[in-house]
Amino acid sequence: MMYADLDVACHLNIFAPGLSSKQLPAALDAMAAAGYRRVVLPPLNPDDVDVPALRGLLAGRGLAPITMVGQSPDADVSSPHVDVRQAGAALLRRTLDLTVALGADQMNGVPYGIFGHPTGPTGRDVFERSAAEVGTIADEAHGRGVLMTFEVLNRYETSVVNTAAQAMEYVAASGSEHLWIHLDTFHMAIEEADASAAIRTAMPRLGYLELGQSGRGLLSSGAVDIAGVVCQALEDGYEGRWGIEAFSRSTLGLPASDMLSIWRSPYQRAAALSADAAATIDTGWAAKSAARV
Repeated sequence: MMYADLDVACHLNIFAPGLSSKQLPAALDAMAAAGYRRVVLPPLNPDDVDVPALRGLLAGRGLAPITMVGQSPDADVSSPHVDVRQAGAALLRRTLDLTVALGADQMNGVPYGIFGHPTGPTGRDVFERSAAEVGTIADEAHGRGVLMTFEVLNRYETSVVNTAAQAMEYVAASGSEHLWIHLDTFHMAIEEADASAAIRTAMPRLGYLELGQSGRGLLSSGAVDIAGVVCQALEDGYEGRWGIEAFSRSTLGLPASDMLSIWRSPYQRAAALSADAAATIDTGWAAKSAARV
């Protein structure tokens, strides 16, 4: 159980591979029992979601959903082709519709281009074209009561936005006052020289701070001082939402584990990972609180 007074979301894939899994009810029970307020859903096809059933499962456990968006080769807002770009915007709007239908007030993900294995750097024209399209959707999302974020990924997953500084440039290029940044300590461990400095850079537009370890496993064990990041972010004035994320091949299954390059199982028991995450976050919270005494 988490004792820190923070609004923390748990990624569903820590406990279950997806909505169709027989493990879903037990997974949601475990998240609620652990004290998480929100559950991050994996990317979904809006046409495949039984909205009333999912709303009921979540509401019955006091969990609020956070959705995720993405793009594809034939639906990509960064494309130079108008029809592909329009299809990308339409896909974002369909996920926004699903977000609203589920009663969610936050939409995360990678709305700015195709996820995975970039073949070269992103040109300025592509960057600005993508930002303008995503900014328009962010404004629409705001008008419907949804906070839209975009996740800053590492160089092996995108060449569009890899650092907090680039994320701030992307927000400026979007022209939107309602587009927010999602930072993840896993990606920052690859791209940023100083995670806390990166968080401070993004702070004016930081809407979601996700905690993930370098090996995708226990938050207490790896190259990232998660408790230290939590403490410093709080000291620096971060008041937004938090998330935890981890992936294990034994839980995630196919094809997602291959897409995310999860070749190992860095944890075996989701409950143990969840408890470790809560303890790690509590350590950072307590250190921040002690510094104020």
